[in-house]
Amino acid sequence: MKNLLKSEVLAELLLATLVFSRLPYAWWMLPALFLVPDLSMLGYLAGPRVGAFCYNVAHHKALALTLGVAGWWLAQPLLLLAGTVLLFHIAFDRLLGYGLKYPTSFHDTHLGRTGRGQAAPVAA
Repeated sequence: MKNLLKSEVLAELLLATLVFSRLPYAWWMLPALFLVPDLSMLGYLAGPRVGAFCYNVAHHKALALTLGVAGWWLAQPLLLLAGTVLLFHIAFDRLLGYGLKYPTSFHDTHLGRTGRGQAAPVAA
């Protein structure tokens, strides 16, 4: 199952790269904007509940798709860029095992625990 999930987000990463290649922006824009969605982690300054909410909204695939489709539909390359970069960022995060956050801790995600104190993998 883990490989199936990774292949799914790899396909999303490749799709975002393909869409970006068709946009009228220089390639350096993708790495320059890559970490912008992580500014949502500033919500953790208000506590884990607010932080998880801010992070999850900014890392939700529906937001990326909504921005991208709106940009395409309205012929607004900047909106399409935002959606594409966000989808790229989210897919890259998921490949690394970072998921949506639970309000208990930054390290508790829908993909499992991350960081130090990470639970040992269960043998199959």
